[in-house]
Amino acid sequence: MRLEMIESLTIPSDPAKANEDSFAVTGKAAAVFDGATGLGERLMPGPSDAAWIAQFGARRFRAYAEAGAKDAQGDIRDWLRGAAADAEKSYKALRRRAPVENYEIAYASAVMAAIEYDGLHVLWFGDCAALLRDESGAFTLLGDIMTKRDSERARVEMLSQSTGRGPAAPGVRDEFLPALRHARNRVNTADEWLFAPDIRCADHAKHARVTVTPGSQLLLASDGFLALASDYDAYAPETLLAACAERGLAALAEELRAIEASDPDGVRFPRFKRSDDATALLLATAS
Repeated sequence: MRLEMIESLTIPSDPAKANEDSFAVTGKAAAVFDGATGLGERLMPGPSDAAWIAQFGARRFRAYAEAGAKDAQGDIRDWLRGAAADAEKSYKALRRRAPVENYEIAYASAVMAAIEYDGLHVLWFGDCAALLRDESGAFTLLGDIMTKRDSERARVEMLSQSTGRGPAAPGVRDEFLPALRHARNRVNTADEWLFAPDIRCADHAKHARVTVTPGSQLLLASDGFLALASDYDAYAPETLLAACAERGLAALAEELRAIEASDPDGVRFPRFKRSDDATALLLATAS
């Protein structure tokens, strides 16, 4: 069994800014990486540290997945571990200085899927997720996107109450940098792990195995695209997958940006950014 690409989409939050999402696809595996917005000075080459970690992670995961499939060596967690080890080595070699606090480290949410035997093995960090509909029509959500976004929305509302402005209004997010940095400092220290230039992160990715046969549909996406279901209530996760298959990813991206443009300050849909980078891979399993 293999994965077939039906359609892919990746768009920046703003055409004038770097896209801090990235993705990778092979015949046996696929992944989406979503770099966490930087909260301090840039330490790595390129447009941003978030773009660097997302692009590096996707590139090295693809390389390990291709080699592993060719030589029948390792599994998806081994490929993730190789990508994290390479990121750790490159990060130490290229950074301008060592980070003083955790919030300065480059992190990424991610979701990865690989064909293994008669099933699909999915790993994820943070609020990227996989939506799966098997050939019988049964739907499965793999990831923590819905609960995480509920928690994030409540946090945004709480922090922004004192400003008298919508949380996505210009300058509001900057007022809460100390709180955001405090939260980021807890990443990869206890229960919450993200992809990082740290080989240890591979052992903390959440995972699930699902039995699939040819004809299943799979959507891997970053939270910026999944916001249609998790933040904006335009779809339920299962109807979002159906809409992607029926209307195409570009049409859904237009709908996403239209919703955000209608609520630019985040009053109706509380959030610190007017728009986020959005990436989605629509795939199918085939014999």
